[in-house]
Amino acid sequence: MARVRPTSASVWLVVIVVAAALSTPAVAAGVQPDATTGARPGASPGQAGVAGQVGPTCDYSGLYADAIGSVVQVSRAEGEGSGLVYRRADGNDTSYVLTNQHVVGDATTVTVRFRQGEYGTGTVVGRDAYADLAVVRVDGAPGYAEPLPIAESVPRPGRGVAAIGSPFGLPGTVTNGIVSGVNRSMPTDRGFAVPDVVQTDAPINPGNSGGPLLACDGTVVGVNTAGIQAAVGDNVGFAISPPLIRRVAPALIDAGEVDWPYLGIRSVDVTPAVAEANGLQAARGVVVVETIEGGPAAGALRPSGEVQTVRGQPAPTGGDVIVAIDGRQVDTGEDLSSFLATEAAPGDAVSITVLRDGERQQVNVTLGERPAPGTTAGG
Repeated sequence: MARVRPTSASVWLVVIVVAAALSTPAVAAGVQPDATTGARPGASPGQAGVAGQVGPTCDYSGLYADAIGSVVQVSRAEGEGSGLVYRRADGNDTSYVLTNQHVVGDATTVTVRFRQGEYGTGTVVGRDAYADLAVVRVDGAPGYAEPLPIAESVPRPGRGVAAIGSPFGLPGTVTNGIVSGVNRSMPTDRGFAVPDVVQTDAPINPGNSGGPLLACDGTVVGVNTAGIQAAVGDNVGFAISPPLIRRVAPALIDAGEVDWPYLGIRSVDVTPAVAEANGLQAARGVVVVETIEGGPAAGALRPSGEVQTVRGQPAPTGGDVIVAIDGRQVDTGEDLSSFLATEAAPGDAVSITVLRDGERQQVNVTLGERPAPGTTAGG
């Protein structure tokens, strides 16, 4: 999360997710795939990093030495965070800094401080609240600030990682841990949540936001965005995943914004209680609780009509149960939102497999464009 001065509060902003409660919006987002990424230091701009398997040990000292020159501090009047040097894989030598949207806020320019003390003025060329990502153009970056490579895939749980940034304004701080989980959904206070985030136990504190989560091979497996102290001694941190980075960052450079798809539903995961209430054989899939009026799913997907109480738990009944989309199995809301966030775009026609009245059916829906945050109750 960003380290915010007392005059302002930090806001965690991210992508869209199918919620796990009846009162939380359950929608998802994504943009068309883009093959561009940052370049590996010392290699051609087109060389991408791969989130492959690593050995039982990690040379954190060497990892830090190789990457620290590419990690920066990003500050504005209201607060400060971190960032990493990024470059398009299209032969363009322009240097950018990738950070969180909540780090730059509404600012048009920010101050960027490099490892050896050089300061520069960065121009915010694009930002996206749903992905909590922003791109800053920096002219005259020092030569040692090489772009960091973005991994091609989501890292495996158990993999060693390091978070580098400026927690509490302490530049060049490194913490280590492992990938605790992937395909997580992280709620925000804006009525949506980020899908497909990477969870880590590497300590992430205020000021780390926007800095890289690095695998032991030097690839960026996440842009740190939030840390939660779940209990004494238990660190739960989150980072924006490589698939989202690789799709959003180039779009922000090209257009300054991202168009997200919009399904227009509220949903809840099928729990054992929901399965029992609906006569389902297995507790998998998501129940459509509501379709947003005028949204893409309205009239195509059937929302639940009532709620029963099963063993003291509320269970919506009568709604379509989504079990697959475009052939990909959907067991949870995370599966649905991750698909839409990483593989879909507004205008795409998707085939949704549902269980309706006990029968398996195919329903076609053309995705719309997601409204700006706060303009709709659904997603």
